[in-house]
Amino acid sequence: MALRATIHKADLHLADSDRHYYGSHSLTIAKHPSETEERMMVRIIAFALQAHEDLAFTKGLSDTDEPDLWIKDLTDSIKLWIEIGQPDERRILKACGRSDQVIVYCYGGHTSKIWWDGIANKLTRAKNLQVLSIPAEQAHELNKLVERSMVLHVNIQDGEAYVSSDQGQVTITPEIWRNHQTQ
Repeated sequence: MALRATIHKADLHLADSDRHYYGSHSLTIAKHPSETEERMMVRIIAFALQAHEDLAFTKGLSDTDEPDLWIKDLTDSIKLWIEIGQPDERRILKACGRSDQVIVYCYGGHTSKIWWDGIANKLTRAKNLQVLSIPAEQAHELNKLVERSMVLHVNIQDGEAYVSSDQGQVTITPEIWRNHQTQ
């Protein structure tokens, strides 16, 4: 018998003064049996950092042809493709060809740095790619906020995300390893 996804609910209250985006989102997150709570929380942080009324979670780990999050327009064109973790360069290049913008959020600390150093030169032609790293200790701290039903408040200012709930608070400072605008 196959293991089923664990469903988590999150009421996300967002104040992003960097992008002037303010809103609340009721999220239903299916945590794949092979997914860690840390990875699931990084997905939520990626949602918060890129929040948009059309941003949606996909089937993620259950479907290899979809990213973790995306924005699609009314013609079904992919405007934004978001990957979490350390995808291989073929997957990233394929995403760059299918989407207007691709963002990779990695969170593995030293192993993520080794991954990025190994593929960065292979991705020079991907002009629409941005790679961000969530420091490992900050990603790990997100675990203390996990509940089956969460209320998360995220305030973003000057590139930092302040995440709080009844369980505590965590500051996330993503490092920009590659910015699509500076190619």
